[in-house]
Amino acid sequence: MNLLKALATVSSMTLLSRILGFARDFVIARAFGAGMLTDAFFVAFKLPNLLRRLFAEGAFSQAFVPILGEYRNRRGEDETKRLVDRVATLLFLVLLLVALAGMAAAPLLVHLSAPGFAANAEKFALTVELTRITFPYILFMSLVALAGGILNTWSRFALPAFTPVLLNLSMIGMALFAAPWFDPPVLVLGWAVFVGGALQLAIQLPALRRIGMLPRPVLDWRDEGVRRILRLMAPAVLGVSVSQVSLLINTIFASFLETGSVSWLYYADRLMEFPAGMLGAALGTILLPSLSKYHATGQTEDYSKLLDWGLRLTLLLAAPAALALALIATPLVATLFHHGAFTANDVLMTRNALVAYSVGLLGMILVKVLAPGFYARQNVRTPVRIAIITLLATQALNLALIGWLRHAGLALAISLAACLNAALLYRGLRRDAIYRPQPGWGKFLARLALSLVPMGLALWFATGETADWLRWGLPERLLRLAGLVVFGAGTYFATLWIAGFRLRDFRRRGAA
Repeated sequence: MNLLKALATVSSMTLLSRILGFARDFVIARAFGAGMLTDAFFVAFKLPNLLRRLFAEGAFSQAFVPILGEYRNRRGEDETKRLVDRVATLLFLVLLLVALAGMAAAPLLVHLSAPGFAANAEKFALTVELTRITFPYILFMSLVALAGGILNTWSRFALPAFTPVLLNLSMIGMALFAAPWFDPPVLVLGWAVFVGGALQLAIQLPALRRIGMLPRPVLDWRDEGVRRILRLMAPAVLGVSVSQVSLLINTIFASFLETGSVSWLYYADRLMEFPAGMLGAALGTILLPSLSKYHATGQTEDYSKLLDWGLRLTLLLAAPAALALALIATPLVATLFHHGAFTANDVLMTRNALVAYSVGLLGMILVKVLAPGFYARQNVRTPVRIAIITLLATQALNLALIGWLRHAGLALAISLAACLNAALLYRGLRRDAIYRPQPGWGKFLARLALSLVPMGLALWFATGETADWLRWGLPERLLRLAGLVVFGAGTYFATLWIAGFRLRDFRRRGAA
């Protein structure tokens, strides 16, 4: 398996999903702006989305995939199928209870996640109703994560990477055509989330059947493999999902700020997730199965070399993304969201949050590469200790920055804490001799820094004035933004080529 090709496949599917995600946010921003309605929906959607990332794509995937890989490599197909059956059954039953409990406790959950909303009875009631509609999403997406983990272990990366497209299509279609049938119309977004989750699960089932891994209901929570996964999952909740917990706490802080703060942070986070998903999530997805196989077969040198490859590729792609995100924040926000009810002030406030998020983008992506270095070895204690330190640091930074920078201070706190998280994970891998850097890092970093300077200067001078981006119409903004992206990317990759980087240098085979 060519890992660079696999990365291109996953990233291209993620790119499609992100583009449709921007189209989704364009539709939402144009129809509902950035006010009470969107604040209510984003808070309602944030909690099941957080649980999905915590338990499904976060702790569950990181605990399940290494053990699934071990079973497949050491115990054969029959034992692996029995593990899948038992894990899927237990996961379904537990998440069904969680979804029902979340719907019943929606008022309490809204009180906890956005206590500032209690001052506005209409806003609070709307958020509660939307929370009840969206909460079953956690059930659908946990099963999607199970299916995706199985398919990725079988090196079927494309379909799991494609499935998020269906949520975006559901939200776009229902927001455009079904909103008039709901009162208030923003309820359509909650039902779009429900439908999108069901569609994502449905599309995975035929692929599982083709590889002989479609689960059957078999309840046995005392099974050895199931219990090992549960033991890994409990602490991994913090270890994998610190950034999501921080985002939830940020929502609590933001609910006390001026109306629109929750939405400004949401739109900025969506833009930040574009490179984070294309690079961080994609790299983590393709690295974990191969790292797990190397660990299961005792290939420690290949394990270290694969981590080294992932770190170099991350720096090569994420560093320019972070720099570009900061320099063209205004063009991005204005082009994508400055329409209809989304005002010029909304653009400026969202831009401030986006610039703050860009400070930590490299750290956020590095965490996605470094954390699998521990989880593939079924080591959860070290990342958990680091997660607790990072979470505490985030809240200390929140308190220090919110009075000065308001909502942008909350974004900056997450960024700085993500850099701390990555640094501590890297130190842990080095200290335990899990990762040993390959030769040539000094030359690599020097050439990388040299390539960033021309791109930064090119974007700085080509971006233009904020007032122009607010004044131009959508066609002109789109044309100029496309020109900026092409100009910046062209400058960067041309300089990389001059500095001696070649695509063939980053080709690598994964574990057989």
